[in-house]
Amino acid sequence: MKPSRLFAAAAVSMCLGLPAGGAMAQGLSTATRTIDVMNTIWGKHAGMRANHAKGVVVEGSFTPTPAAAALSKATIFSGPPVQVTVRFSNSTGLPALPDGSPDANPHGMAIKFYDVNGDVDVVTNSLAFFPVATGEDFLALLTALAESGPDAPKPTKADQFLAAHPTVAKAFGTVSTPVSFARETYNGVDAFVFVNAEGKRQAFRFQFVPVAGTEHMTAAEAAKQPPDFLVDELPKRLSAEAVAFHVIAQLADAEDQTRDPTQPWPADRKRVDMGTITLTRAASDNVRAQRELRFLPNRLTPGIEVSDDPLIDARVRAYVISFGRRAH
Repeated sequence: MKPSRLFAAAAVSMCLGLPAGGAMAQGLSTATRTIDVMNTIWGKHAGMRANHAKGVVVEGSFTPTPAAAALSKATIFSGPPVQVTVRFSNSTGLPALPDGSPDANPHGMAIKFYDVNGDVDVVTNSLAFFPVATGEDFLALLTALAESGPDAPKPTKADQFLAAHPTVAKAFGTVSTPVSFARETYNGVDAFVFVNAEGKRQAFRFQFVPVAGTEHMTAAEAAKQPPDFLVDELPKRLSAEAVAFHVIAQLADAEDQTRDPTQPWPADRKRVDMGTITLTRAASDNVRAQRELRFLPNRLTPGIEVSDDPLIDARVRAYVISFGRRAH
């Protein structure tokens, strides 16, 4: 994978790659530097996110399964259906990037559950796992790629970084362009923890699997599509039929680590269907919805907690800065 492709792809990640430890001032400084790099690479676009700038907002509901209540005391899993707002998006901070561009991968799916105890946010993307293990490494990746233009001496900073971090190429080798936002599987690369009514704790990772199945196209096929084919297709699809996703929780075994998002758990780990998201309509004002929506991965509810994964806190810090800039 070429460095230019990797740079665009790496920046898609929902985890904006910032260190979680240390004082708040240091964390905010690193977050600011990361958003600055993104704004430098892709420019500043008024009202747009620094990353995942192009997207579409849709609405619907979530209905839990009986199995969900056994794992978590969260009311979204034990009560009646709740309303949801979902934003699907392309990578990069380029709002005019063609949907079929390889740089638009991986795609994102961010979900806001409107729970009686407060909103619950879940942020996912189509990567099978995260490309680097720490926030410091993510910022180093962005920096190395930014310094590896066509005239950079060989081996470039990007070449050196990729050689030292083989998980980067492996992670981006797991993505390709879907035929529709509705036909992609989205993964929560960060681990969280369920807490049930008896206080039992269970580490897990979210996965959102389309009921209709996952379907991708080749790079050649994607290149032939209209520039806005994904963001235009979903509202049209919803005007004719509902779109549904299974909300799956992959459960960690006792020996599985939760801190390193570059290391997926074994495929044989138990998966529980927590319920179904059913999307029925596009947002009435898509531009306004995208401008006002803010998803924070630590916005949770009793029964769901953060794990020791440092990127959760890191993403929150960066999202707050990005939101502040697009709000002005």
